[in-house]
Amino acid sequence: MNEHNHVIHKDGQVSTDQVDNAIEKIAPEERDHILQNFDAFKEYLGKRIAMGESIGLSEEQMAKIAQKVADHLAANEEPRNREEKLLQELWNVGKEDERHMLAHMLVRLAQDTRTSH
Repeated sequence: MNEHNHVIHKDGQVSTDQVDNAIEKIAPEERDHILQNFDAFKEYLGKRIAMGESIGLSEEQMAKIAQKVADHLAANEEPRNREEKLLQELWNVGKEDERHMLAHMLVRLAQDTRTSH
């Protein structure tokens, strides 16, 4: 697979337009496991945040990716628990800047989840 299909390139550049493709490449069983339980979702997000941090992504870059992921989930996935339902409703009523701030909060939530274990 060439680098044009990746969200994060070796040089640290972020291609948020590749987020949908990256999500679609996750096996349906794995996607169901991640989305079935909110703690599993936070753990998965936390691991991705840790990878981003390890290659030097800023919180802003990670929030942009999180925002694209949330856009995809809101448009293509049914919430599987109360927490996801609340996030989807907040996402749907939020304006662009509010969604971006919520993406930042999700990044921080995943960071906190990782450090509290």
